[in-house]
Amino acid sequence: MTTAPAHLAGNFAPVAEELTAHDLPVTGALPPELRGWYLRNGPNPQDAASGHWFFGDGMIHGVRLEGGRATSYRNRWVRTSTFTHGTRIHDGRGGVDLTAGAANTHVVRHAGRTLALVESSFPYEVDCRPGRELETVGVHDFGGRLLTPMTAHPKTCPVTGELHFFGYGGTDAPFLTYHRASADGELDVSRPVDVPAHTMMHDFHLTAGHVVFMDLPVVFDAGRARRPGGGMPYAWDPGYGARLGVLRRDDPYGEVRWLPIDPCYVFHALNAHDESGADGERIVLHVVRYPHFAAPGLGPAHGSLWRWTLDLATGTVREEQLDDERCEFPRIDDRLAGRVARYGHVTVADSPSSPAPAGALLRYDLRTGSVARHIFGPGRTPAEASFAPADDRPGGPGWLLTYVHDAGSDTSDLVVLDADDLAAPPVAVIHLPQRVPYGFHGNWLEDR
Repeated sequence: MTTAPAHLAGNFAPVAEELTAHDLPVTGALPPELRGWYLRNGPNPQDAASGHWFFGDGMIHGVRLEGGRATSYRNRWVRTSTFTHGTRIHDGRGGVDLTAGAANTHVVRHAGRTLALVESSFPYEVDCRPGRELETVGVHDFGGRLLTPMTAHPKTCPVTGELHFFGYGGTDAPFLTYHRASADGELDVSRPVDVPAHTMMHDFHLTAGHVVFMDLPVVFDAGRARRPGGGMPYAWDPGYGARLGVLRRDDPYGEVRWLPIDPCYVFHALNAHDESGADGERIVLHVVRYPHFAAPGLGPAHGSLWRWTLDLATGTVREEQLDDERCEFPRIDDRLAGRVARYGHVTVADSPSSPAPAGALLRYDLRTGSVARHIFGPGRTPAEASFAPADDRPGGPGWLLTYVHDAGSDTSDLVVLDADDLAAPPVAVIHLPQRVPYGFHGNWLEDR
């Protein structure tokens, strides 16, 4: 009897059907202020097989809320060229085919487009018009101007509306390129950033005045890339070192200043902001930090919340662990991206390498250090939670939306929690017509 690998078993296993369902049953009362789509992306291999959790074909699961009702659920594969025609590495002209990717990691909105993202290729646009929700429009390369992959974690500046992002990879320099798109979607900055090697750079930071890159010691390994089985082509190499690269936003082609830190790995940033004082300028970063990345012989590594304070006068970084509880998928009220955000939300959940002790959402008060938590109960495991605002005040009241899997019934719900009273019972639980596999990232996209 063959046992499925962990990333294809239990609620990591893909679902086989694309469904559309209307008038979903709800326990509790949905806030009438919620009008829009909750969308979340994740890997769902169409052939029910993949060499790693990160590699399955992207599938977006969406729930439509309006008028105090859950009017519909829809799930659709992102029909990339990989999905429709199979994996292609080269484009037939000697280059890498950047249309070939899973588009399985995130879904964001910018300049009127909804984009499904994976960091190895171009984004794909999906339709959000009534009756066509989540149908794939096609590849989006910013009118032919984007010549690198696009990170799955772009940052939207809430003041300018600009979209900041980067692309990394390749076998030849430049291994990293920084990009900026205007509020109306025009790609107006693309500049190489000098780094020694191709490292796995999953996320980065944006403040009001700076962009900060994380050059960490998870390095591309050509030998691993050639191995059969399709595993991760990266290796932990603490000898590479670890550093943070600071670029001024008002000088996007200027110098990138590198500050060393202790070797570690970070998948996801919570937020970042600038600070000024009598002793000079600082940048404060909050991250979920791992002591190492998939390193044989070092044992399992769990992420926990840390704060890095970059002193730009001295060129040093103060590194502080804020909590030792394992967590992932850090999120804020995105209207405070790059500004001081008092609250950050993280998820305690299963991973393919280890089960969580108890599924929970945590709300960190970054000013006082206090932690509020919502425990979902035996066998109930949440995914990443997105913040949905209740009004126009950034940092004001709102709700957290997350998919929750119930192992006992093998069903999934969309759970709505009051962000300001996290320990309270859910405001509403929307019962979904099929299981939603564990996935990655998503957003509350309110109607505008």
